[in-house]
Amino acid sequence: MRFFLLVIFCLSLAVSDLAQSGRNKQPDDSPPPRASRPKPSAQLPPSQILVKANPVPTPTPPENNADNVDDNDEVIKVESSLVPIPASVTDASGNAVTNLKLEDFALMVDGKAQEISEISRSDTPVRLALLFDNSSSVNIAREFEIKAAIKFLKKVLRPDRDRAALYSISSVSQLAQPLTSNTRLLIAAIEAFPPPAGATALLDGVVQAANYLRDFNDGRHVIVIVSDGVDTLSDVNLTLAATIRKAQLADCQIYVVKTTDFESLQRTGRRGSNANTQDLTAERRMQELTAQTGGAVYSPLDEKELDVAFANIAADLAQQYVLSYYPADTRRDGSFKQIDLQVKSNKNLTVRTRKGYYVPKS
Repeated sequence: MRFFLLVIFCLSLAVSDLAQSGRNKQPDDSPPPRASRPKPSAQLPPSQILVKANPVPTPTPPENNADNVDDNDEVIKVESSLVPIPASVTDASGNAVTNLKLEDFALMVDGKAQEISEISRSDTPVRLALLFDNSSSVNIAREFEIKAAIKFLKKVLRPDRDRAALYSISSVSQLAQPLTSNTRLLIAAIEAFPPPAGATALLDGVVQAANYLRDFNDGRHVIVIVSDGVDTLSDVNLTLAATIRKAQLADCQIYVVKTTDFESLQRTGRRGSNANTQDLTAERRMQELTAQTGGAVYSPLDEKELDVAFANIAADLAQQYVLSYYPADTRRDGSFKQIDLQVKSNKNLTVRTRKGYYVPKS
C-alpha cells in the first residue's frame, strides 16, 4: 500500500513540472527576444571600443572603353574651348553698325582663317567691375564723377541680366561692393567713399578686378576705370604687359574714363593739361589697356562730356556683337593667339575687338 502511494506521489510531481514548463515556453510565431548590446569593458576607454560595421561591397570599376564615355563630359570639353570675341563695329562717322550677320565677318587667328561658329548680340549678360580712382590726385571734381558714374550704372545695368561690382583704388585696392544687380547697393557704396586720399595702385586694382571677374563664366567681362591713369604704388614686379595679360586671361574688355583734362579744367579753368612725363606715361597706359582688350578711352573736358563718355560706354555694350569660334588646335599650352577681325562686306567699317587671347594651361 505504501508502495502504491509513493508511485502516485511521484507521478503527480512529474505532471506539475510539465505544466510549469509549458507556461514558460515561447510560442512558435513570436519574435525572438531583442538582444541587448553588451556593455563595454570598464578597462577600455571609449575611443578604443571597436564597433564592427556591416561590410559595404566595393563597386566594380567601369571598363575603360569608348562605350562608357559620358556624353556630358564630352560637352564640357567642347564648351571649355569656345573662344568668345566681343566686337563693336562703327561707320566712318562713329555710329554703331548693328545689322551685320555672321557671314559678314572674317576672322583670322595667328594669320589663319577661322570659321566663326556663332554670333549673338548684346543679349549676352554683362559682368562689370567699376574701378574708381580714390587717390589724392583726383579730388577736384569728385562730385561730378560720382554723379556721372551713378547715371552710368542706372543706364547700363539690366536688373534681370547684368551685375556690377565696385572697387575703390588708392594706396590699396578694395572691393567696396561685390557683384550685384541691385543698383541701390552700388550707389550707396559709391556715395560712402571717403574723401580721396593716398597714392594710386591702379594696375594692382586692374589685376584684382580681372581675377575676380574670371570666376564668373556666365557673361561678358567688362572693366570700367575712372582715373587719371597715374600709378604710383602698384607692385614693382607688375608691369603693364603683365597686367594686360591678366585681363586677357580673364576675357576682360577695359574702358577708361580718363579724368586728367576734366580735373585740369576744374582746377585751372583752361582746357588741356601739361604734357609732363607722368601724364604721357599714364596716357600710354590707358591706351594700351583698352586697345589690347577691345575697349576705348574717353577724355571728357567738362561735366556734359563726362556724361557723354559714360553714355557712350553704355551704348557700346548694348550694341556689341559677340562672336565665338572653336579652335582647331586643342592644345592647352598657355600660348598667346593673335586675333584679327574684319567686316569683309564693307571695308570702310571699323571693328574694335581684343587683339588676342591666351590659351589656358591644362
